[in-house]
Amino acid sequence: MPAGGSEEDVRARLAAAWKKWHDLTSVLCDQRMSVAVKGKVCRTRISQVLIYGAEAWTLRRREEELERTETRMLRWILGLTLNDRKRNNDICRAISVACATDKAREARLRWYGHVQQRQDDYCVKGILEADVYGQRSR
Repeated sequence: MPAGGSEEDVRARLAAAWKKWHDLTSVLCDQRMSVAVKGKVCRTRISQVLIYGAEAWTLRRREEELERTETRMLRWILGLTLNDRKRNNDICRAISVACATDKAREARLRWYGHVQQRQDDYCVKGILEADVYGQRSR
């Protein structure tokens, strides 16, 4: 694992979200439940588990599996497959769920705002504002 990566945390969150998904399949896959109720359950239970701790992650493009996982769950809720050729944005809009990577980015910005409001002698603020000298290898 490369230094400073969040791969392990992301994998743990994905596993926890799938576990929560399996716990709630009786509600999420029930044809008698409305899409609005399913969306609310997904927003309040699964999405929160998926992005818990995201404010401390440094996500690279390949680690943005959060979005793929969430879209896969949402497609399952709506009974859609990839062959139905529905766009991810349309699926998120149908269930009223924001994209997981956008929520993770929002959590990081919220955390950054809290750190910026702290006193100047706060250790995390000092780390964020530290100058790094030298060059890294190619």
